[in-house]
Amino acid sequence: MTRPKPREAIAQMAPYKPPTGGRAGLLRLDFNENTIGPSPKVLERLREATAGDFLTLYPEYEVARERMAAFFGVTADQVVFSDGTDEGIHILVQAYVEPGEEVLIPWPTFPMYKFYAEAAGAEPVLVHRDPETLDFPTEALIRRIGPKTKAILIANPNNPTGGTAEPEDLERVLEAAPEAAVLVDEAYIEFYGETTLPWLSRFGNLFVSRTFSKAWGLAGLRVGCLLSQAENAQWVRRGQSPYSLNSVGVECALAAIEDREYVENYVREVVASRATLEKALDEAGIKRWTSAANFVLARFPDPGLICRALRDRGVLVRDRGHEVPGAIRLGVGTAEQTGRLIAALREVLV
Repeated sequence: MTRPKPREAIAQMAPYKPPTGGRAGLLRLDFNENTIGPSPKVLERLREATAGDFLTLYPEYEVARERMAAFFGVTADQVVFSDGTDEGIHILVQAYVEPGEEVLIPWPTFPMYKFYAEAAGAEPVLVHRDPETLDFPTEALIRRIGPKTKAILIANPNNPTGGTAEPEDLERVLEAAPEAAVLVDEAYIEFYGETTLPWLSRFGNLFVSRTFSKAWGLAGLRVGCLLSQAENAQWVRRGQSPYSLNSVGVECALAAIEDREYVENYVREVVASRATLEKALDEAGIKRWTSAANFVLARFPDPGLICRALRDRGVLVRDRGHEVPGAIRLGVGTAEQTGRLIAALREVLV
């Protein structure tokens, strides 16, 4: 039987299959999701949006873009709605990187950066962090910038390490690569607080991505935003489907930003819980890295065994040993949920 051949770049890619099955009813601390659900205002808007003829209409983004722009402190023409952060990465690489050109990626980090670089036929260049400190590799990254560098993808805070890049280091990267699209992915910014959004007027090569999948509790609706100077946004938008983000997702994201107090309260509890978890790990003599996100990366003697034992106790965490030897990413939720995690860890480590 004759079949069409896929592009060579696709044929050479390893499939990405996140372990999302069988998670119902367990304490889900494995995917960095919001652990209490979205604001009641979101649920109310969801009920309203699914009534009447709303679902029969194609999405309209103009008013929503203006409201989201006001929330982020930018203009409407700087906002590109995306189907989660994933599509934002995809359309950025698609807009600026030709096959054979380079995408620089501090590693380890969010694996979809490498995924979309490979899908575009580009060369993903992994710039490795120090294996012990896992610090942002500023000098190595700047040294690797060359004429073929067309994009640099940076998570800040970083996943799975939880660490951050100093503002002056991000500025140095932006200055060193004026002809490359530099993405600062701020998926976990609510737990950190130091955004690069005010820099958009200063750097013509800066793109900032935001998501409503983490602190805001809308992971299932896949709502994200890519923000840059207006001239950049128009090019990214040109290669994007005109209806990539569904109407329900847009409405729920707008409802979420109307209730900032709800998210701020949740974030405060998570940050306090993070400190509690870090203290418990220190007291147990477990190596861990400082985090500015809603998770902590820690090193265990047998991460696979630990993850299975925690699952048996109803707690899901993520084995990251394939990226950082011995590492498990421990999600952080409320004080009660973090207490459950710590108690389960103590049982497993006895």
